[in-house]
Amino acid sequence: MGAALDLTKRNLDYTYGSADPASGGMDCSGFIYYVLRENGVNDVPRDASQQYVWVRKAGNFRAVLSRDIDSFELDELQPGDLLFWTGTYSVERDPPVTHTMIYLGKEKDSGRPIMVGASDGRTYEGEKQFGVSVFDFKTARAKADSTAGTHPRFVGYGKIPGLGNEKPR
Repeated sequence: MGAALDLTKRNLDYTYGSADPASGGMDCSGFIYYVLRENGVNDVPRDASQQYVWVRKAGNFRAVLSRDIDSFELDELQPGDLLFWTGTYSVERDPPVTHTMIYLGKEKDSGRPIMVGASDGRTYEGEKQFGVSVFDFKTARAKADSTAGTHPRFVGYGKIPGLGNEKPR
């Protein structure tokens, strides 16, 4: 988690297609790719959809249908788990997973769940954040962006394959 949090202190922008902090920014899956490779996970795929497939094939995924942050479906969620969304932008790929972040846990003072990654406009403590940052973790469906025709939806989470935290098959 240290490498991920260190990146939030570098004032990095959200840069679609980048997995290199030296470029001045990263996209969501580039952030995951960079952080995991820096921590010795060399088989991590580069895009969010393939990261989702990677976690699913390892048997580590937990689907979440509920929009309630207190749902039993999130009972197994642990700091370090990958979080996945569909519909954050319009895409023609299968599976249509478009966004990923790393769950950090609940803040000590507020008890509010938080995550880390790269985004082009999520919130932290009610304020919009752009780039590599810490963000509020919410499962409730965000309002659809009528200009982009997107309908963001949280679909689930999973353990990172290769870190010794997989469930037995």
